[in-house]
Amino acid sequence: MSLNRRTFIKNTSLLLGYSLLPYPNLYASTSQKQLGVCLVGLGYYSTDLLAPALQLTKHCRLTGIVTGSPHKIPKWQKRYGIPDKNVYNYQNMGRIADNPDIDVIYIVLPTGLHAKYAIKAAHTGKHVWCEKPMARTATECQAIIDACTKNNVKLSIGYRMQHEPNTQQIIKWADTKPYGKIKNIIAEAGYYDSRSDHWKQNKALGGGAMYDMGVYPLNATRYVTGEEPIAVLKANHTTKRPKIYTEVDETTHFTLEFPSGAIANCKTSFGLGMNDLRVDCEKGSYSLSPFQAYGGIRGKASDGTLLNQRIPNQQAQQMDNDALAIMNDTPVMVPGEEGMKDIRIVEAIYKAARTGKKVMLQ
Repeated sequence: MSLNRRTFIKNTSLLLGYSLLPYPNLYASTSQKQLGVCLVGLGYYSTDLLAPALQLTKHCRLTGIVTGSPHKIPKWQKRYGIPDKNVYNYQNMGRIADNPDIDVIYIVLPTGLHAKYAIKAAHTGKHVWCEKPMARTATECQAIIDACTKNNVKLSIGYRMQHEPNTQQIIKWADTKPYGKIKNIIAEAGYYDSRSDHWKQNKALGGGAMYDMGVYPLNATRYVTGEEPIAVLKANHTTKRPKIYTEVDETTHFTLEFPSGAIANCKTSFGLGMNDLRVDCEKGSYSLSPFQAYGGIRGKASDGTLLNQRIPNQQAQQMDNDALAIMNDTPVMVPGEEGMKDIRIVEAIYKAARTGKKVMLQ
């Protein structure tokens, strides 16, 4: 069934009721300092998901914004009580370095702009959160990591699924293997995007199904196996709307091989609705469906074990976990190196599709 992205999100989100009135911070901690978060880019994900989620977090709160759209500022200030001194544009965001209200800069821009502004954020001395996919190339990913290391700030990539409890159970099974050796994986993520003029159809901005949705099945194959793939066995791109998808892929199929012998068959698309993860093992199987929605993640194993733990809000859980890592000076759950590993494989998938040949990764 093809799903419109906004309908899909509406049907699977939790606690995302909106109001024109300012949000109360329902779960604010009074005994522990909250980190101030500045959102860079006020598009859909910031507006409809991250900003509301920051009203549910215990360890961080929304204190600043960076935008190139002045007309958006009054609404954000009214809704979230953001003072003038915490509002920036892309030219002056370097001044955040002198703002004690802001501890974290969260990059929520088109993929092609992640490296430029994540590096700029690192140079302010503030901690950096960057949405997935991390960047367009592994070289850009390394540049972000280097900038954060140089400025002694933490870097976390927004893979919210790794913070989700049912996914975490599957990650544990990669080590314990309760159903025996993993043999085959099927991972598919996509939605029907009806837009014909959007940055996700622009190559320079990091568009394409493989970058936007493809990192979900790709990352899933890695955390399901606990291994790094040794080869892209094959890959191909298809499109049903060639007049719209002139620069980037609308649908991509790819197959990965892992050191243990496990084979992963994956698909991602802007033209088809799909959201499934299945793992077949020697002594059984398990699955999540949906496996990367904004809520309602659920699944089961062949022996009847259910995977149906619930959390109120995935984005709030992710940001609280990342905030605690900063406050306690502990490793973040999804560091820049994790994001770079995926992008290295994405580049290999594009090469395999372009050449029609197997691409070795190790």
